[in-house]
Amino acid sequence: MERIRLGRSELHVSRIAFGTWQLSPRFWGDISKQQVVEAIVLAFEKGINFIDTADAYGDGYGETVVGEAIAQLPRDEVVICTKVYNHFNPDGSRYPDLSRDHVIARCEASLKRLGIETIDLYLLHFYDVLTPLEEVAGALERLRKQGKVRAIGVSNHSVEQFRAQRQFGPYDVIQPPYSLIDPAGEKDLLPYCQAEDLGVMIYSPLHKGLLTGKYRGDETFDDFRKHHPDFQGERFRSLCQAVQSLAPIAQRYGRTIYQLVVATTLMHPAIHVAVCGFKTADQVAEAVGALGKRIERPHVYTIRQVLGPTGTKIMDAKGTRK
Repeated sequence: MERIRLGRSELHVSRIAFGTWQLSPRFWGDISKQQVVEAIVLAFEKGINFIDTADAYGDGYGETVVGEAIAQLPRDEVVICTKVYNHFNPDGSRYPDLSRDHVIARCEASLKRLGIETIDLYLLHFYDVLTPLEEVAGALERLRKQGKVRAIGVSNHSVEQFRAQRQFGPYDVIQPPYSLIDPAGEKDLLPYCQAEDLGVMIYSPLHKGLLTGKYRGDETFDDFRKHHPDFQGERFRSLCQAVQSLAPIAQRYGRTIYQLVVATTLMHPAIHVAVCGFKTADQVAEAVGALGKRIERPHVYTIRQVLGPTGTKIMDAKGTRK
Protein backbone atom coordinates (compact mmCIF):
# COMPACT_ATOMS: atom_id res chain seq x y z
CA MET A 1 0.00 0.00 0.00
CA GLU A 2 1.12 3.52 -0.77
CA ARG A 3 2.86 5.41 2.05
CA ILE A 4 2.63 9.16 2.40
CA ARG A 5 4.64 11.54 4.55
CA LEU A 6 2.34 13.13 7.10
CA GLY A 7 3.02 16.80 6.52
CA ARG A 8 6.27 18.05 8.03
CA SER A 9 6.56 15.08 10.36
CA GLU A 10 8.92 12.20 9.70
CA LEU A 11 6.03 9.75 9.81
CA HIS A 12 5.30 7.73 6.66
CA VAL A 13 1.84 6.23 6.87
CA SER A 14 -0.83 4.45 4.87
CA ARG A 15 -3.55 6.67 3.44
CA ILE A 16 -6.13 4.80 5.49
CA ALA A 17 -5.69 4.61 9.26
CA PHE A 18 -7.34 2.11 11.56
CA GLY A 19 -9.52 4.21 13.88
CA THR A 20 -10.65 2.88 17.26
CA TRP A 21 -13.38 5.26 18.45
CA GLN A 22 -15.73 2.27 18.12
CA LEU A 23 -14.10 0.96 21.31
CA SER A 24 -15.98 3.65 23.28
CA PRO A 25 -18.94 1.71 24.76
CA ARG A 26 -20.80 4.86 25.82
CA PHE A 27 -21.01 5.91 22.16
CA TRP A 28 -21.12 2.65 20.24
CA GLY A 29 -22.17 -0.01 22.75
CA ASP A 30 -20.26 -3.24 23.27
CA ILE A 31 -17.96 -4.33 20.44
CA SER A 32 -16.17 -7.69 20.30
CA LYS A 33 -12.59 -7.11 21.41
CA GLN A 34 -11.37 -10.21 19.63
CA GLN A 35 -12.96 -9.07 16.36
CA VAL A 36 -11.21 -5.71 16.57
CA VAL A 37 -7.85 -7.30 17.43
CA GLU A 38 -8.19 -9.62 14.44
CA ALA A 39 -9.20 -6.68 12.24
CA ILE A 40 -6.11 -4.70 13.30
CA VAL A 41 -3.82 -7.61 12.47
CA LEU A 42 -5.53 -8.11 9.09
CA ALA A 43 -5.30 -4.38 8.36
CA PHE A 44 -1.55 -4.53 8.88
CA GLU A 45 -1.32 -7.52 6.56
CA LYS A 46 -3.28 -5.53 3.97
CA GLY A 47 -0.85 -2.61 4.23
CA ILE A 48 -2.47 -0.33 6.83
CA ASN A 49 0.40 0.65 9.15
CA PHE A 50 -1.30 3.58 10.92
CA ILE A 51 -3.48 3.06 14.02
CA ASP A 52 -5.36 5.89 15.72
CA THR A 53 -6.64 5.69 19.28
CA ALA A 54 -7.05 7.87 22.41
CA ASP A 55 -7.06 7.49 26.16
CA ALA A 56 -10.66 8.75 26.07
CA TYR A 57 -11.90 5.76 24.04
CA GLY A 58 -13.45 3.63 26.73
CA ASP A 59 -11.38 5.44 29.38
CA GLY A 60 -8.24 3.60 28.31
CA TYR A 61 -9.94 0.49 26.92
CA GLY A 62 -9.21 1.45 23.31
CA GLU A 63 -5.48 1.76 24.01
CA THR A 64 -5.48 -1.57 25.84
CA VAL A 65 -7.07 -3.36 22.87
CA VAL A 66 -4.63 -1.71 20.45
CA GLY A 67 -1.79 -2.80 22.72
CA GLU A 68 -2.94 -6.42 22.54
CA ALA A 69 -3.13 -6.25 18.75
CA ILE A 70 0.23 -4.59 18.07
CA ALA A 71 1.98 -7.03 20.39
CA GLN A 72 1.50 -9.43 17.47
CA LEU A 73 3.05 -7.03 14.95
CA PRO A 74 6.59 -5.72 14.26
CA ARG A 75 6.74 -2.52 16.31
CA ASP A 76 9.05 -0.66 13.92
CA GLU A 77 6.54 -1.08 11.07
CA VAL A 78 3.49 0.30 12.89
CA VAL A 79 2.72 4.00 13.49
CA ILE A 80 0.69 4.59 16.65
CA CYS A 81 -1.28 7.76 17.31
CA THR A 82 -3.02 8.47 20.60
CA LYS A 83 -4.41 11.56 22.32
CA VAL A 84 -4.59 13.40 25.62
CA TYR A 85 -7.10 15.88 27.05
CA ASN A 86 -9.31 14.55 29.85
CA HIS A 87 -8.78 14.29 33.57
CA PHE A 88 -10.62 11.12 34.59
CA ASN A 89 -12.32 10.96 37.98
CA PRO A 90 -12.96 7.70 39.91
CA ASP A 91 -16.73 8.14 39.45
CA GLY A 92 -16.38 8.11 35.66
CA SER A 93 -16.74 11.86 35.17
CA ARG A 94 -14.08 13.83 33.36
CA TYR A 95 -12.96 17.39 32.71
CA PRO A 96 -10.39 19.10 30.42
CA ASP A 97 -6.83 19.15 31.72
CA LEU A 98 -3.76 19.80 29.59
CA SER A 99 -1.67 21.06 32.50
CA ARG A 100 1.99 20.07 32.42
CA ASP A 101 1.98 17.38 35.09
CA HIS A 102 -1.26 15.85 33.90
CA VAL A 103 -0.09 15.55 30.27
CA ILE A 104 3.09 13.83 31.42
CA ALA A 105 1.18 11.45 33.69
CA ARG A 106 -1.36 10.58 30.98
CA CYS A 107 1.41 9.89 28.49
CA GLU A 108 2.98 7.41 30.89
CA ALA A 109 -0.38 5.69 31.34
CA SER A 110 -0.92 5.49 27.57
CA LEU A 111 2.52 4.00 27.01
CA LYS A 112 1.80 1.32 29.61
CA ARG A 113 -1.59 0.40 28.14
CA LEU A 114 -0.19 0.30 24.60
CA GLY A 115 2.83 -1.72 25.72
CA ILE A 116 5.28 0.50 23.86
CA GLU A 117 8.19 2.80 24.72
CA THR A 118 7.42 5.62 22.28
CA ILE A 119 4.18 7.11 20.94
CA ASP A 120 4.75 7.95 17.29
CA LEU A 121 2.16 10.75 17.18
CA TYR A 122 0.68 12.40 20.28
CA LEU A 123 -2.32 14.69 19.77
CA LEU A 124 -4.12 17.19 21.97
CA HIS A 125 -7.63 15.75 21.69
CA PHE A 126 -9.34 19.13 22.15
CA TYR A 127 -8.39 22.70 23.01
CA ASP A 128 -8.07 23.42 26.73
CA VAL A 129 -9.01 27.05 27.39
CA LEU A 130 -7.53 27.13 30.92
CA THR A 131 -3.99 25.90 30.31
CA PRO A 132 -1.46 28.39 28.86
CA LEU A 133 -0.30 27.30 25.43
CA GLU A 134 3.33 27.62 26.46
CA GLU A 135 2.77 25.20 29.34
CA VAL A 136 1.15 22.61 27.06
CA ALA A 137 3.97 22.88 24.53
CA GLY A 138 6.56 22.60 27.29
CA ALA A 139 5.08 19.34 28.53
CA LEU A 140 5.06 17.86 25.03
CA GLU A 141 8.61 19.02 24.35
CA ARG A 142 9.79 17.32 27.53
CA LEU A 143 8.16 14.08 26.38
CA ARG A 144 9.84 14.41 23.00
CA LYS A 145 13.27 14.94 24.54
CA GLN A 146 12.73 11.88 26.72
CA GLY A 147 11.96 9.80 23.64
CA LYS A 148 8.41 9.04 24.75
CA VAL A 149 6.83 10.95 21.85
CA ARG A 150 8.09 11.31 18.27
CA ALA A 151 5.71 13.88 16.74
CA ILE A 152 2.94 16.08 18.11
CA GLY A 153 -0.27 17.56 16.79
CA VAL A 154 -3.85 18.45 17.63
CA SER A 155 -7.37 17.20 17.08
CA ASN A 156 -10.69 19.07 17.00
CA HIS A 157 -9.08 22.53 16.82
CA SER A 158 -10.30 25.48 14.81
CA VAL A 159 -7.84 27.07 12.41
CA GLU A 160 -7.19 29.92 14.86
CA GLN A 161 -6.66 27.55 17.78
CA PHE A 162 -4.24 25.52 15.67
CA ARG A 163 -2.43 28.63 14.50
CA ALA A 164 -2.05 29.77 18.12
CA GLN A 165 -0.73 26.38 19.28
CA ARG A 166 1.89 26.44 16.54
CA GLN A 167 3.35 29.65 17.94
CA PHE A 168 4.66 27.59 20.87
CA GLY A 169 5.62 24.20 19.45
CA PRO A 170 6.14 22.07 16.33
CA TYR A 171 2.57 20.83 15.96
CA ASP A 172 2.85 19.26 12.53
CA VAL A 173 -0.40 17.27 12.32
CA ILE A 174 -4.10 17.94 12.82
CA GLN A 175 -7.04 15.56 13.01
CA PRO A 176 -10.29 17.35 12.16
CA PRO A 177 -13.72 15.89 11.41
CA TYR A 178 -14.47 15.82 7.68
CA SER A 179 -16.89 14.13 5.34
CA LEU A 180 -18.41 14.88 1.97
CA ILE A 181 -21.65 15.60 3.82
CA ASP A 182 -19.96 18.06 6.18
CA PRO A 183 -16.77 19.45 4.56
CA ALA A 184 -16.75 22.60 6.72
CA GLY A 185 -12.96 22.47 7.16
CA GLU A 186 -12.51 23.39 3.50
CA LYS A 187 -13.42 27.00 4.31
CA ASP A 188 -10.29 27.79 6.31
CA LEU A 189 -8.58 24.89 8.08
CA LEU A 190 -7.65 22.76 5.07
CA PRO A 191 -6.33 25.68 2.97
CA TYR A 192 -4.18 26.75 5.93
CA CYS A 193 -2.80 23.23 6.39
CA GLN A 194 -2.05 22.88 2.70
CA ALA A 195 -0.21 26.20 2.60
CA GLU A 196 1.84 25.31 5.70
CA ASP A 197 2.57 21.70 4.64
CA LEU A 198 0.85 20.28 7.70
CA GLY A 199 -0.31 16.69 8.04
CA VAL A 200 -4.07 16.19 7.92
CA MET A 201 -5.68 12.96 9.10
CA ILE A 202 -9.44 13.41 8.92
CA TYR A 203 -11.85 11.36 11.02
CA SER A 204 -15.44 10.25 10.34
CA PRO A 205 -14.98 10.28 6.52
CA LEU A 206 -17.97 7.90 6.32
CA HIS A 207 -20.05 10.33 8.42
CA LYS A 208 -20.59 7.86 11.28
CA GLY A 209 -21.46 5.11 8.83
CA LEU A 210 -24.04 7.01 6.80
CA LEU A 211 -21.79 7.12 3.71
CA THR A 212 -21.12 3.38 3.68
CA GLY A 213 -24.15 2.85 1.44
CA LYS A 214 -25.71 0.23 3.69
CA TYR A 215 -28.63 2.30 4.99
CA ARG A 216 -32.01 2.88 3.32
CA GLY A 217 -33.45 5.52 5.64
CA ASP A 218 -35.85 3.43 7.74
CA GLU A 219 -33.28 2.06 10.20
CA THR A 220 -33.21 2.86 13.92
CA PHE A 221 -30.16 2.96 16.18
CA ASP A 222 -29.40 2.02 19.76
CA ASP A 223 -26.07 3.87 19.96
CA PHE A 224 -25.36 7.61 20.13
CA ARG A 225 -26.73 8.07 16.60
CA LYS A 226 -30.28 7.74 17.87
CA HIS A 227 -29.96 11.39 18.97
CA HIS A 228 -28.04 12.65 15.91
CA PRO A 229 -30.16 14.78 13.51
CA ASP A 230 -28.57 13.22 10.40
CA PHE A 231 -29.96 9.84 11.48
CA GLN A 232 -33.52 11.05 12.14
CA GLY A 233 -36.68 11.40 10.06
CA GLU A 234 -36.74 13.04 6.67
CA ARG A 235 -33.15 14.26 6.92
CA PHE A 236 -31.94 10.68 7.34
CA ARG A 237 -34.12 9.38 4.49
CA SER A 238 -32.99 12.14 2.16
CA LEU A 239 -29.32 11.55 2.88
CA CYS A 240 -29.69 7.81 2.38
CA GLN A 241 -31.38 8.36 -0.99
CA ALA A 242 -28.56 10.68 -2.04
CA VAL A 243 -25.94 8.12 -1.01
CA GLN A 244 -27.74 5.30 -2.84
CA SER A 245 -27.94 7.42 -5.97
CA LEU A 246 -24.13 7.24 -6.23
CA ALA A 247 -24.34 3.56 -7.19
CA PRO A 248 -24.00 4.18 -10.98
CA ILE A 249 -20.72 6.07 -10.49
CA ALA A 250 -19.42 3.45 -8.07
CA GLN A 251 -20.21 0.70 -10.58
CA ARG A 252 -18.43 2.64 -13.30
CA TYR A 253 -15.20 2.36 -11.28
CA GLY A 254 -15.83 -1.19 -10.10
CA ARG A 255 -16.15 0.02 -6.53
CA THR A 256 -18.74 -0.07 -3.77
CA ILE A 257 -20.30 3.19 -2.59
CA TYR A 258 -18.10 2.97 0.53
CA GLN A 259 -14.97 2.69 -1.60
CA LEU A 260 -16.09 5.47 -3.92
CA VAL A 261 -16.60 7.83 -0.98
CA VAL A 262 -13.18 7.07 0.56
CA ALA A 263 -11.40 7.41 -2.78
CA THR A 264 -13.13 10.72 -3.49
CA THR A 265 -12.35 12.05 -0.02
CA LEU A 266 -8.66 11.26 -0.39
CA MET A 267 -8.46 13.25 -3.62
CA HIS A 268 -8.53 16.50 -1.63
CA PRO A 269 -4.93 17.80 -1.86
CA ALA A 270 -4.82 18.81 1.81
CA ILE A 271 -5.94 15.42 3.15
CA HIS A 272 -3.22 12.85 3.74
CA VAL A 273 -5.11 10.17 5.65
CA ALA A 274 -8.69 9.03 6.22
CA VAL A 275 -9.21 7.49 9.67
CA CYS A 276 -11.83 4.76 9.34
CA GLY A 277 -13.34 2.87 12.24
CA PHE A 278 -13.43 -0.90 11.63
CA LYS A 279 -15.30 -3.51 13.64
CA THR A 280 -14.66 -6.53 11.43
CA ALA A 281 -12.12 -7.93 8.99
CA ASP A 282 -14.65 -7.59 6.14
CA GLN A 283 -14.81 -3.82 6.69
CA VAL A 284 -11.03 -3.62 6.52
CA ALA A 285 -10.97 -5.50 3.22
CA GLU A 286 -13.61 -3.21 1.72
CA ALA A 287 -11.80 -0.04 2.79
CA VAL A 288 -8.49 -1.19 1.33
CA GLY A 289 -10.28 -1.69 -1.99
CA ALA A 290 -10.89 2.07 -2.15
CA LEU A 291 -7.24 2.71 -2.96
CA GLY A 292 -5.48 2.49 -6.30
CA LYS A 293 -8.23 4.10 -8.37
CA ARG A 294 -8.40 7.78 -9.24
CA ILE A 295 -11.86 9.24 -9.62
CA GLU A 296 -12.21 11.60 -12.58
CA ARG A 297 -12.71 15.27 -11.77
CA PRO A 298 -16.27 15.56 -13.22
CA HIS A 299 -17.38 12.63 -11.08
CA VAL A 300 -15.70 14.06 -7.98
CA TYR A 301 -17.67 17.26 -8.32
CA THR A 302 -20.88 15.40 -9.06
CA ILE A 303 -20.42 13.35 -5.88
CA ARG A 304 -19.65 16.48 -3.85
CA GLN A 305 -22.77 18.21 -5.20
CA VAL A 306 -24.97 15.22 -4.45
CA LEU A 307 -23.76 14.85 -0.87
CA GLY A 308 -22.69 18.34 0.10
CA PRO A 309 -24.35 21.10 2.12
CA THR A 310 -26.03 22.49 -1.00
CA GLY A 311 -28.78 19.97 -0.71
CA THR A 312 -28.43 16.18 -1.10
CA LYS A 313 -29.50 16.05 -4.73
CA ILE A 314 -30.49 12.67 -6.14
CA MET A 315 -29.09 11.21 -9.36
CA ASP A 316 -30.85 8.98 -11.81
CA ALA A 317 -29.47 5.67 -13.07
CA LYS A 318 -27.37 7.44 -15.71
CA GLY A 319 -25.54 9.49 -13.10
CA THR A 320 -27.36 12.73 -13.94
CA ARG A 321 -28.43 15.02 -11.11
CA LYS A 322 -32.19 15.41 -10.78
